[in-house]
This record gives sequence, C-alpha cells and structure tokens, in this order.
Amino acid sequence: MSKHSTQFEATAGGMVLTNAILLYRTEAPRGAAAYGGPKHDGPAFASLHRVEHDDEAGPRIAAGTPLTRAHLRQWSEALDRAASPELLPPNVLVAHQDLLTWWVPAQVRPAYFDLSTRPAYLKALAARTVVPVPYPAHLLVATRRTLGVFALRDNERPTADTTLFHSPILNVYADATLCWGTIPKPGSLTVSAIPQFERALFESWSTHPNHGQDQTISGKGGLIALWDDLAARRATRFPVRRLKAFGTNRRPPVAPSNRKAVAPLTLGRLIESTTR
Repeated sequence: MSKHSTQFEATAGGMVLTNAILLYRTEAPRGAAAYGGPKHDGPAFASLHRVEHDDEAGPRIAAGTPLTRAHLRQWSEALDRAASPELLPPNVLVAHQDLLTWWVPAQVRPAYFDLSTRPAYLKALAARTVVPVPYPAHLLVATRRTLGVFALRDNERPTADTTLFHSPILNVYADATLCWGTIPKPGSLTVSAIPQFERALFESWSTHPNHGQDQTISGKGGLIALWDDLAARRATRFPVRRLKAFGTNRRPPVAPSNRKAVAPLTLGRLIESTTR
C-alpha cells in the first residue's frame, strides 16, 4: 500500500481502510497519457478486495471478487451518507463534488487597479486606486484546478441555451480561466466557498490585460481604456454590446477535453464538456 493510503487511514477521523477496488483495462494506445490522454474505449474489468492489516507489514490487499452493481450501489449509498447536505441558494446552477457553477448579477462594485503601464490618456486609473465600476453579469465555473469566468449579456439566471461571453475583467485569461498569481485558492467546491472565489476574482488587484485579452471586446480602444472611461464618468451600467461571444475553434475552457468548441459556446455545452 502507498504511504498516502496509510496516512489517510491514520487521520480520517476514526475511519479504517477496509476495501480496495482494482481497475483493469487493455493496454492503452502507445503515447497515451495515464490520465487526461486520448479517450480509450477498450474493455474494462474491476475487482473488489478486502484489506487485511498487519501491525508490522501494514495494510495488504487480499484476494478479491468481481465488482458487481450491488457493490457499487452499497458504496455509493455509503459515500452519499458521508457528504453533508447543503441548501442551494438561487444563484447556484450546478453543485457537484468536482464542479460548482453559479451566476453573479450585474452590479456596481469596487475595482482594484494598479496598472503596470499607465498610458498618458488615463483619467481615473493613472495611479493605484480603488474605484466603483459597473460589472456585467457573470457565470463562474469552479473545478478542482481552475475557475472559469464568463460574462453574460442578460442580467438574469442563465439556462442551458445561454450564450457565454468573454469576461472583461483584467485578471482573466483569454481562455476564460482566472489568473491566480498569489491569490489563495479556496480549499473546497462547496457552496460555502463561493464568497472566497468571488473575492479572488473581484477583490484582487488588476495590473494589465492578459495576452490576447484586448481582442475579447469590440469597439475602439482596449480594456484599459474601457475601464478608465467607466471609472472616470462613474458609469452605472456596463456596455454589454461590447462583449464578444466565446469564439469559434477555441477548446472548451476548464474542461479536460481535446475537442474544439463550436460557436457559440453555451452554458449547456460548457457543463457537458467539463463533466465529460
């Protein structure tokens, strides 16, 4: 047994390592990664084993039996009992152990700017400042690795058919993922972690657009000019007409897939690709 398994047994709040499931599959194509590589559709087999404990040698996997649907049902029920139920607020769209998706209504909120390059035309953002600006509605998609950030043109709860747009927030890459930098990452994907994700996005300092980000909005001037104008005139509504839909031929963000996206990217297609 690995050290990880032994440490889990010793620190899991009274739980004892009792069983192991072994997965078998025909050899993957040459060059395929062990995880996240090309899809492998060969036959598979699984066996369920007791774990025997020896004080000197440690845990040992004993002989097993074929894994059955009845075994899966029993373990699924046990795992469901281990997860604490949560009340879902209206802004939450998907709550899953590996995925948390919610939307944030359009609103005016403080923005943090400390631009590394300050063009001469700047009015409100010529120095480090915190200034209220209008944000469009946003869709946030948290996984165990990333936070996907999308803008919404309509200030309403999105549906599966809702088209997703590039976010104009400076700390977001052109592929829709947040640039974490030194921002602390939340430790869970529970509903209670939503405020931490939102603070990471809306309360971090913006220093510059990420590569290619200026091409994610329409109209004259880039993102710096847009935010400077909104801040200088104390605008209360973001010009959503300038938002661009998530473009053609981009790989679906925050999704472990090598398939290309087809415009427009909708919420339904994003969730499907993220959970595939």
